Amino acid sequence: MTSFTNAPIPPERSLIEYPSRFPIKVMGAHVDGFVEAIVSVARQFDPGFDASTVEQRPSKGGNYLGLTITVTATSREQLDELYRTLTTHPMVKVVL
Repeated sequence: MTSFTNAPIPPERSLIEYPSRFPIKVMGAHVDGFVEAIVSVARQFDPGFDASTVEQRPSKGGNYLGLTITVTATSREQLDELYRTLTTHPMVKVVL
């Protein structure tokens, strides 16, 4: 049986060098306030996040909006917490 822990990954074993620019795709309903809500979350984890860099792609039917936010990742812990925050946000359907 394999046991998983949340032990920190040593920097020499990480596939990401920190700090680095890290894109995250977020999808949610195409409603007023969605972009602003995601920008607010991004700024919680990257105070220098520039909202003008958000890429937007509406779905074919226009019901959903895909966003790509690119944050400055400073640690694995920061990214893990950002993913947790985004995936539990009530406006978010998918995070990649």
